[in-house]
Amino acid sequence: MNDILNRPIVLVLNRNWQAINVRTPQQAFVQMATDVATALDIDGENMVPVRWAQWIKLCVRKSDHSVRTPGGPVRIPHVIVLSRFAKVPKRRPKFSARAIWVRDGGRCQYTGQSLRPSEGNIDHVLPRSRGGKTSWENCVLASKDVNSRKGDRLPEEIGLRLLKLPVAPRELPSTLFIRNVNGIPAWRHFLIE
Repeated sequence: MNDILNRPIVLVLNRNWQAINVRTPQQAFVQMATDVATALDIDGENMVPVRWAQWIKLCVRKSDHSVRTPGGPVRIPHVIVLSRFAKVPKRRPKFSARAIWVRDGGRCQYTGQSLRPSEGNIDHVLPRSRGGKTSWENCVLASKDVNSRKGDRLPEEIGLRLLKLPVAPRELPSTLFIRNVNGIPAWRHFLIE
C-alpha cells in the first residue's frame, strides 16, 4: 500500500494541459488538497477536472488504484492539472554514454565512421590524465581503435582532428523526456509517443 503512494505514477499537466512532470500520489494529494492542482477524472475519452473536496467522494472503479482512509477509499489520480502554472519547463538530456552516442549520431568524431555499439566508446578530447573533465564539452564518440591509438594524448599530437567541437545539447521541453513506463492508459492523451 505504502509503495503505491511513493511511485511516480501521476502525470502533471500545466494549466494549458501540457505534460510537464510526473509525481507520486502522495505529492499529487498534497497539491490537490492545497488547491495547487485538480485531478482529471478520465473515463475513456471523457475528461472532467475534479477538485479535492469532490475527488475524495468519487467512487473507486475496479481499474483504479486507491488508498484507504478513515473516511473510506480514495482513488489515486492518474493525471492532475496545475491551477496557475503555464510554462513548459526545459531541460537538457542527462549526461551519459548513451546521450553522447545520440548527440554524435553514432559516428566516430575523428573519422566520421558509422559505428555499431560494440565498435565505439567515449573519448575525452583533453585526457583526464591532463586535467580533462567528463563533460559534454570534452567527451566525444570515437571508434575503439582510434581511442586506443590516441590514449592520453591530444588529438593533434597524433594527427587527429575533430569533425565538430563537442557541445552540450540544447535544452528541450520537459514533455519530451516523460515516458509512460507503467503503461497508464490515461496518459496517452497527453504524451508524444
